[in-house]
Order: sequence, then structure tokens, then C-alpha cells
Amino acid sequence: FADIGDIIRGRDLFYGNTQESTQRKQLDDKLKDIFGNIYEELIKNGRNGKKEEIERRYKDDTDKNYYKLREDWWALNRDQVWKAITCEAGVDKYFRKTCGDDSGTLSHASNKCRCDGANADQVPTYFDYVPQYLR
Repeated sequence: FADIGDIIRGRDLFYGNTQESTQRKQLDDKLKDIFGNIYEELIKNGRNGKKEEIERRYKDDTDKNYYKLREDWWALNRDQVWKAITCEAGVDKYFRKTCGDDSGTLSHASNKCRCDGANADQVPTYFDYVPQYLR
């Protein structure tokens, strides 16, 4: 999950071997295209001063990598990505237990993909915001 966030946001530190570097370049180019299309749609459909606000927010992206837009997209959609790769996986037991309590007991995030308790409305991990070299 965290590696997907790094790739989307353009922060993946693992470049792989030379054979994989071609695929990495293709993926980066595709992500630039995708987020370029998202940006164009935002500008095209901007109403009531939103177009100027959008242009102002992303004006520093002169190299067209759309890193700020990618960060914003990830912040808005990370819960949906989490749901897609865990909760919608059916009965697959590949995923580790992600919820814990003060006693150290672990359990699956089975209640609408959330842990029980005060933070039941959140994705049960924040590893996607921990720098990759520390994970």
C-alpha cells in the first residue's frame, strides 16, 4: 500500500535493475499523462473562480510531473486504494492483521475495512507517509 502511494506521488526510491528501469520509465511517463489529463479536466471544468484557483495551486509544476496534484489525489483517494487492495479481496488471507489494541492483540480490519475504536473512520496504516528508506 505504501509503495503504491510512493509510486503515485513520484517518490519511489527503488529504481530496480536495468531491465526494470525501462518499465519504471514507462510507468512514470504514463502517470505524467494520466495526471496531465486530470489537470486539463480540472482546468476545463473549473467554474466560479475555481479555474484560477487550480492554476494558482499548481503553477509551480513547470516540468509537468504534476507532483502536487499527485499528492492531492493520493490524499483524497488513499482510502479507496486501501479498500480496493484489502477489503474487496474477499476471503483472501494474504493480508496481515492491521488493527491492535493497548494489550497488543491484533485483528483484521473487518468492520467496513476499519479498526474498531476512536479511529474507526481511518485507513489503519500510515506507512504511506513514512519515508520509504525508514520502512
